[in-house]
Amino acid sequence: MTATIPAHRIATSVVEVRAGDRLLADTEVQIEQTRHAFGFGNIGFELLDHANGHGAPGDGDLARLFLDVFDLAILPFYWADFEPTDGRPRTRRLKRAAQWFAAHGVRVKGHPLVWHTLAPDWLMGRPLAEVADRVAARVRREVADFAGLVDTWDIVNEAVIAPVFDNGDNAITPLAASRGGDGLIEFAAAAARSASPAVRLHLNDFDLSERYEALVEAVLARGVAVDGIGLQTHMHQGYRGEDRALEAADRFARFGIPLHFTETTLLSGDLMPPEIVDLNDYVREDWPSTPEGEARQASELERHYRSLFGHPAVASITYWGLADRGAWLGAPAGLVRPDGTPKPGYSTLRELIRGDWWTPPATLRTDAAGRVTVSGLKGRYRLAAGDHEQEFDLV
Repeated sequence: MTATIPAHRIATSVVEVRAGDRLLADTEVQIEQTRHAFGFGNIGFELLDHANGHGAPGDGDLARLFLDVFDLAILPFYWADFEPTDGRPRTRRLKRAAQWFAAHGVRVKGHPLVWHTLAPDWLMGRPLAEVADRVAARVRREVADFAGLVDTWDIVNEAVIAPVFDNGDNAITPLAASRGGDGLIEFAAAAARSASPAVRLHLNDFDLSERYEALVEAVLARGVAVDGIGLQTHMHQGYRGEDRALEAADRFARFGIPLHFTETTLLSGDLMPPEIVDLNDYVREDWPSTPEGEARQASELERHYRSLFGHPAVASITYWGLADRGAWLGAPAGLVRPDGTPKPGYSTLRELIRGDWWTPPATLRTDAAGRVTVSGLKGRYRLAAGDHEQEFDLV
């Protein structure tokens, strides 16, 4: 353990070592951490083809880079892409990807079940009651089909703006306008939990103002069980600094619900001009990563992750893009260059997550009652004693 690890991330537990009915007393055991309790995530979009067995050259290396750092993958369930033709969802492709990540010890989250942006065109023009029925059916189908593989979902994405969204027609905004953002969340959450009572549902929004706080209050007042509050942190216009991130964490921590800093991006090239209000409005043909930008990105990543890992209400940080290839808006926001080589920011995160914040392997000995006391970062561990192995959690 080092001084860089916040005390609230460390736990101590007495583990009973038992092979069948036999306690292993006075026995040497090897202990190693296999996963964090804290979620260190990234999008899995770039590895869908690889997980389905037909990736492009270099995808295997990209997969290795993912698995060397991250243990939480976000899979894309944008309805327009997931079901471009009514009645023909791309379930098999996403299920194979979820299975691939799970087989590699990676937790999976679905993003999102309901969103006004990227709603399918075939839903347009239908009566509001039919739209509501189709939304509920879509939610129930995905939650049921992926149960056991994907049990955590963003239930309604960007619900603050959904009722008043005016940047393009879609079938979800009228539904949100008729029910309110909180009503749409209640409706979708009821559909999800009817398919799987154990499902975990998160909110997720880019609007971190008092409007989002009011939405959370309204959702909780309706009796909806919220398992996570997502705070988007795309920083294409420059790092906002520790103070702003921690101020947001402090404000939303009052709800007593785990906070998830989602959609984190920091650029390794020129920054987007500050006068841009909607990031989607900025178009640039050539947006390269630069040595100066890469050094800045690495420094800002360390500051951002250290500050949030130190906040007791924060349960995960998800970076939004492993590689520059295919990055949102074409920005140099990835951790891997187009040629497949890692940027300094990738190495910075690896050193933090798998270095500073990783419990070193240890050799211990059980006592006369077959027990051993283990201290380390909260998470999943493997214990081995000869041919015997068992897993346990430090919580």
